[in-house]
Parts: sequence; structure tokens; C-alpha cells
Amino acid sequence: MPTPSIILDCDPGHDDALAIVVAARYTNLVGITTVSGNAPIESTTHNALVMKDLLGLKVPVHKGAVRPLVAPPQYAAYVHGESGLDGADLPEPTSKHDSDDAVGYLIDTCRATEGLWLVPTGPLTNIAMALRLAPDLGRRIAGISLMGGGTFGNRTTAAEFNIWVDPEAADVVFNYGGPLVMAGLHLTHQFRATQARIDRVKALPGQLANVLGDLMQFFTDTYMRRHHGMDGGAVHDPCSVLVLSHPDLFVSRPAHVVVELNGTHTRGMTLIDQRDLKEVLEPNCDVLWEIEAEPAFDLMIDAIAHFSR
Repeated sequence: MPTPSIILDCDPGHDDALAIVVAARYTNLVGITTVSGNAPIESTTHNALVMKDLLGLKVPVHKGAVRPLVAPPQYAAYVHGESGLDGADLPEPTSKHDSDDAVGYLIDTCRATEGLWLVPTGPLTNIAMALRLAPDLGRRIAGISLMGGGTFGNRTTAAEFNIWVDPEAADVVFNYGGPLVMAGLHLTHQFRATQARIDRVKALPGQLANVLGDLMQFFTDTYMRRHHGMDGGAVHDPCSVLVLSHPDLFVSRPAHVVVELNGTHTRGMTLIDQRDLKEVLEPNCDVLWEIEAEPAFDLMIDAIAHFSR
């Protein structure tokens, strides 16, 4: 199958950092856009530049939305630390971001090069704004592969963090009308950075492996402190990249998915309609249900090894 061309829209974030590595290795990574989410926009953009330099990438980085469409900004320092990438001695980036207009970059690039996949691994603010400002993008892109949602929540009982932060933006994306792939928590919790897998990264030579080993250790230690019975941190974001480059590792089913905007306890929930009824609406999303975690982790470790020097 041809190598997918993607723009990665992210809020690094430990798992976003790993998604950048996987995207750089297994896709044609056209550009990176940043969004407020795991940390404020200045931090997520800084972290994206750190990863760009560590990997030696030549792709542009464009800074995006400072806050959600409607709600006040929310961050995830309780998981990722105040910087968004706590836990490792990170080098200062030498490159600069290319603009403060991620939305404009998304629109211009998707118009100039049709058939790109948009891969958002943070709140969907940038993607929603681009779709609203340029409705033609929905028929120009190959599709959207996002990390978010699921059959259970992590920020609330019902809502996953990325959707919970900006459910209005998620509502736009889930209704845009084109191909949509969702890697929700019920899928990403199968893809965990166990200690044995972290040790494999730490055993690799080079600066990148050293940095990512420390980041993965911090991330997993945080997860294990906060959860009952988890043997490693759930590495959410690379799944949205790997499903495009290695779809044979996943099991998916089409479904109609909506985002709850108003519920007192369910705002940001993704409702996946699994009823066996004729009145169920036509699917708008390919929901990922299973991942072959061991070969998928092998691919991620091989990507780290490729860039680590």
C-alpha cells in the first residue's frame, strides 16, 4: 500500500512525542501543527520543536489554537507534568516554529496537496476551525484519524481528555462527512508501555532513545500511581498514526458516533451506537477496537532505533 501523507496536529505530551517518531518513520510527514491541550500552547509548540530537532526533521511546525472554541482551557499537568514533557533532560530546540497560524497552514496545504490525512492527537480545535473556515477541505483530504473518545472516560467517568477539553470542536469533526477513524481509550489502553518495553528502549544507543526511555518511564510511573492494576502507561497517540501505516494490526468496525455537549456528567462523551436496530443512523466513523500490541510496539521501537544516534 502507498505511504500515507499526513499532517500531525498534536499537543506534546509524552505519547504525542512518540507519535511524532512513528509518523516520521512510517508516513510522509508533511507538517506538524500544535494545539493547547496537555500543556499551554507555548509549551506544546516548544515540545514539538524539541522532537523535530531530536529527529533531525525538516518539516514545518505551525503554532495553533491557544484555547478551545468555547470552554476555558484545561491542561493535563497531572499526567504530563507542567512542561508537558516532564521526566527527561530535554535539549533546547534550535529551530523556530514557522508561523502562529496553524489553521491557515492546514487550509492552504490541504488545498495545495489533496489526499492528505489529518492526524489530530490532541483537542480538535485546529481541525474544527479549518473545517469551518474552509468547508471544501472535507472533500480534499483523505480523511481524519484521531485519538480521542472511547467507551469510557479518563478525565471524567464518561469523557476522554481530548474530547472533553473541546467537545464543540469534536462535534464539528465527527460531523464533517468524510472518512474518520477513532482510536479511543478502549483501544489505546491495550497499547501500554510496560517496564519490559521501556527497558528495550533504554537499551538502544543514542540520545533519542535515552530521552524517550526517560519520558516513557515518567509516563508509566505516573499511570501506575493513578490506576489500579495497569502494568504500564497507555501510549494513546501513536495508534492514530499506525492505523494508517499498518492497518493490518487493527480491528475496526463502522459506527455512528456523536459527542455529548450538554450533559452535566457526560459532556465530552463519545456515544458509539452499537445497537442492532434498523433505525440506527448510518456510520460516520471507523471505530478501532483491537490492536496487536506486541508487533505494534516492535514498530515503535524500531522507529526510535532508526532515529537514535
